[in-house]
Amino acid sequence: MQLKVPDPEFTASPRAQASFRLAIKLTLGFLAVVWAVFLFEQISQISLSRFGLRPRDSMGLLGLFTTPLLHGSLAHISSNSLPLFVGGVAMLFLYPHSSLRVLPMIYIGSAALAWTFARPSVHIGASGLVYGMLAYVFVSGILRRDLRSVGVSLMVWFFYGSMIWGVLPAGRGMSWELHLSGAVLGVVLAFLYRDWDRPPVKRYDWDDEDDDEESFGFGDEFERDERDVSSESDPWRSDRWH
Repeated sequence: MQLKVPDPEFTASPRAQASFRLAIKLTLGFLAVVWAVFLFEQISQISLSRFGLRPRDSMGLLGLFTTPLLHGSLAHISSNSLPLFVGGVAMLFLYPHSSLRVLPMIYIGSAALAWTFARPSVHIGASGLVYGMLAYVFVSGILRRDLRSVGVSLMVWFFYGSMIWGVLPAGRGMSWELHLSGAVLGVVLAFLYRDWDRPPVKRYDWDDEDDDEESFGFGDEFERDERDVSSESDPWRSDRWH
């Protein structure tokens, strides 16, 4: 697999650094809301779990909006917080344009999909959102094949690859349906938006020299079969940065 090198002038630019800081702030802001809801429950002793997702129940449709905000215990919210932070920052920073569409679709869609087939119980937690974001980041990096995105994909797989077992129906008290719904949506959306947010890639001096040689032909040593030249596509020039 040939990896493309993003242009350092782009990745190290003030705009890129500002985008990274903004991604951190937005993700921390969402986490603050999630923790505020949890702390409110603990302090007031008012359980909000009844507002979670109830599959195939019209009253349970409220859970499409509330499910990622609700958690049953300190262990539950703690286990979701770090991957939620990593996935949120990675999406917002690496894929700023597509994430404006993808994140709402994963947020609502993971719960909506689970509503259609999940067990008749109350499902709560941000795990559907977590699985969707991590799946999107992992698959998007592989599809784009630029060094930065692939590096983040490998990091996600290294730290959270074992989470793939969470999509299987194992153990009580775990909504594997939300996990599966989020992961499926993340993969599908990664393919749909694979041409978005491609960073500009670096071109080296010898790339330009090769272009000149192909255009003007300096001697027999630079000659090529016309059929080969016409069939080649320059991977560096085919990219579009959305």
